[in-house]
Order: sequence, then structure tokens, then C-alpha cells
Amino acid sequence: MKNFRDLKVWEKAHKLTLDVYRSTKEFPKEEQYGITGQIRRASASIPANIAEGCGRGSDADMARFVQIALGSASEVEYHALLAHDLTLLDDTNYRLINEQVCEVKRMLASLLRKLRAES
Repeated sequence: MKNFRDLKVWEKAHKLTLDVYRSTKEFPKEEQYGITGQIRRASASIPANIAEGCGRGSDADMARFVQIALGSASEVEYHALLAHDLTLLDDTNYRLINEQVCEVKRMLASLLRKLRAES
């Protein structure tokens, strides 16, 4: 069992989630259960799945949760693009989130390769 807080990818995913929450705070009220809820849920799913994977007993289990986190990261990437195209997310916040999510995806893919090689 690993401590998820020791993983740099978890730390970056957690920061991404905090930035998503801050960036979506001013989204229209009618989007609360739409895009606001979707992007927040997907972003929080990334570090949550990393944490859950760390609580499992094997590299194979951890790899499964990292794969789920990678899927959630792709979902955040799309929702950020959609929010930007709908002019809900300004250029600055879009670039910030997009850069962070792309970095997290690269780190997750690297971790996944390492876990699969070890199992």
C-alpha cells in the first residue's frame, strides 16, 4: 500500500481539481448540474482514483485505477474545451487547465506503463 500524497501526479491532479473549482465558480447557475458539475466531478475523479489505487494491494489493481484516472483526465480536457468554446471559460483559465490536464495525462500514462511493466 502506497501513500498517494507521495505521488507527484496525485499532487498535480489535486491542484488541477482546485483550479477547476476556482475557474468554474462563476459559471451560470443554470449550468450547475450541466457542465459545471461534469467538469468538477471528472477533475475530482482523477486524484480520487489515484488515491484509491494506492490503497489497493497490487500493481495490477493500481494500474486499473490509474487507467480510470486517465479516462477522467480526458473528460476534463474535453469539458474545458467545451466550456471555452461556449465562452464560459476565458482564454487564461482554459490555457491553465488545458496545460495542467495534459501534464497529468502524460504523468498518468508514464505511471501506467511502469505499473504494467512491473506486474
